[in-house]
Amino acid sequence: MQTGEQDVQLGNQFDANIQMAKSLKEVQLHIRGMRCSSCVQTIEKTLSSIPGVEHVNVNFTKQTAVVIGNTPIDDLIASIDRMGYAAVVEQQANDASIVDSNAKQYLILAFVAALVGMPLMFLSLLGLMPSLSTFYDKIIWLLIGLATLGVLIYSGGHFFKGAWHAFKNHSASMDTLIVIGTSAAWIFSMIVIIFPESLPTLARHVYFEATCIILSFVNLGHALEAGARGKTTSALRELFELQPKYATIIRNDNLETILVSKVQVGDIVRVKPGEKIPLDGIVRSGASTIDESMITGESKPITKTIGDEVTSGTLNIAGSFTFEVQRIGQDTTLAQITELVKQAQNSKPKIVSLVDTISNIFVPCVLIIAVLDALLWFNFGPEPKVIYMLVSAMTVLIIACPCALGLATPISIMLGIGKAANLGILIRNGDILQKASQLTTIIFDKTGTITQGQPTIVEVNTIDTMTQSEVLRYAASVEQYSEHPIAHAITGSYSDQLLLEVNGFQAIAGYGVVGEINSQKVVIGTANLMHQYEMNFLNLYHDAKEVSQNSDLTHVYVGVNKQVVGTLVISDPIRKDAENVIATLKQKGLRVIMITGDNHAIANAVAKRVGIDKVISQVLPQTKVLYVQQFQHTGNTVAMVGDGINDAPALAKADVGFAIGNATDVAIESADVILLRGTLQSLLDTIETSKITMKNIKQNLVGAFCYNVIGISIAVGILYPWLGILLNPMLAGAAMALSSFTIVCNANRLRWKIKGGANSVG
Repeated sequence: MQTGEQDVQLGNQFDANIQMAKSLKEVQLHIRGMRCSSCVQTIEKTLSSIPGVEHVNVNFTKQTAVVIGNTPIDDLIASIDRMGYAAVVEQQANDASIVDSNAKQYLILAFVAALVGMPLMFLSLLGLMPSLSTFYDKIIWLLIGLATLGVLIYSGGHFFKGAWHAFKNHSASMDTLIVIGTSAAWIFSMIVIIFPESLPTLARHVYFEATCIILSFVNLGHALEAGARGKTTSALRELFELQPKYATIIRNDNLETILVSKVQVGDIVRVKPGEKIPLDGIVRSGASTIDESMITGESKPITKTIGDEVTSGTLNIAGSFTFEVQRIGQDTTLAQITELVKQAQNSKPKIVSLVDTISNIFVPCVLIIAVLDALLWFNFGPEPKVIYMLVSAMTVLIIACPCALGLATPISIMLGIGKAANLGILIRNGDILQKASQLTTIIFDKTGTITQGQPTIVEVNTIDTMTQSEVLRYAASVEQYSEHPIAHAITGSYSDQLLLEVNGFQAIAGYGVVGEINSQKVVIGTANLMHQYEMNFLNLYHDAKEVSQNSDLTHVYVGVNKQVVGTLVISDPIRKDAENVIATLKQKGLRVIMITGDNHAIANAVAKRVGIDKVISQVLPQTKVLYVQQFQHTGNTVAMVGDGINDAPALAKADVGFAIGNATDVAIESADVILLRGTLQSLLDTIETSKITMKNIKQNLVGAFCYNVIGISIAVGILYPWLGILLNPMLAGAAMALSSFTIVCNANRLRWKIKGGANSVG
């Protein structure tokens, strides 16, 4: 094949791949009927096999499925329905009502089962139940059996349905264990009633009360889980509730109150004192003070005047103003924050995937253990062997349900990420939460990270042929196109005249900016950039170099038409919490490093003030990446903290990338964690949150595994030869419900353990 034809084919393939990527869409479904982590594996496996589906992530705790692909939603829902579950397109606003209805439904099922089972249990304990000796006694027992069958159908029907669909999908689930255990007890009891002569006298026991009580406890456990799951989404609901439902807009000089969803870009919205701002926009008239703490964490109200941006979800404290809507729907700041939290809560760290895999093989293993246990009791157990065999096998099936194992990890991840969001920390996915607890090395950028990123010009030096105003005008004219904090310092300090027209603007990361004004080459940046463009320094370079040897002041050179015409001396104050945070990180055993594009003298001066021992300066963005890789290759788990475009490659490469404060869009897109409050204290809070959450997960996993190991061991009768103890199936049902509830309660401790301020301990 000719090279030209190969290029054409590769180009066509590339275009096809791009088009396919654009056609992929994300669908979020709420799924009813998931009762254990084996359900997660079944649903993920089935959905992944559907043509057009590229990725599936099922969250047991949230009862949701996120599907990425180009498959019609109706096909996804139909596939889930065929598995025995019910799926609807998720509407987050209705999540609370869904959780409430699920909890109430399970409570009703539990109550009905207890209504039949509890009287039977107490009458049996008091010895008031009829015998099997007369015809009328058998009639009474048959009626009790029919009542128990009604309980099986009503309170246990969803278990039978789930077990049947699992069987059709060649899998086994918690429903399988419940169904086998309870139905075996009912069938055996009916055999005892109808054919008592076929069994030894000692084996003639009925277990109708056990069937009912087990179903009652299991449904009660699900009700408690459903209620607890609702609490895990509270952080997300709080974010949703920040946005008001209605907005007052000005149309044809009239005020009109409409739904926020009906507001369009360009509409003028009136905001009164005490009202929340419904959408993102720019103030067009009036002035006010805005409480932005719910978004930024900044407790001090911010004054907003004409031309300032306002953010959805923030609170107007005093004053009335109008603003022009700039972003609506999913484009607003609040919606994007909420979506990040939502995606993170749905994500799976590696530890969750491992648990899901274990849970998937757990149920078949339990079935095998139950069969072997039954055979052992039947062949080696005391009389009545059939009774011991039935009781032991049924208890194994009931107590081994992997509900607690499935809940152990995702519920803690959801709560940890939700609490982090309340602290102004946006974590993109659960895997990052796990990595943040394992960090060994923290790399800081300097400008805008250790420093406040709000530099100001403190001195302007010029040559005789140019005034300070002229130097600033040239510099501001070019820098107006840059996002760098130093650019904002320069443009913000110049307001004397209109800026000049600039052509051919170019930003050179790590060095400065270049443009043309009146056909003259204008270069603003470092001394190296001046040398690159052959700018003549005269004495300005040597004077600045001598001044900055032991100073954290930055010198920006302004070159026009082959001549350095001035230097701008810029001061960027160090963040108030920088020294304390860095000292704390070092106390925790973390290695702290500064990597910056600034010169050695300034970098070392800043590092000395905040207590950083290792400094790597005058590096380019691509060099920062190489240093990150170098530390990773030596066995370190590396975090990068930055805010600028030049930090983006390193943020993306680090194990955990932190974008701080009002970082550039590129930095935010590259980072794994966004620190909205713009303080380094949030970095400590993230690390502490991750450690507390991972410790909570480990506690849950140890508890779940110990419960299953100890519970199954007792259920098979390991204590019987020495203590004569054999676990009752009803107690097994209660223990199963209690185990899940315990896991949920332990996870919910995160709501109080994670407080911020990095003063919590695991």
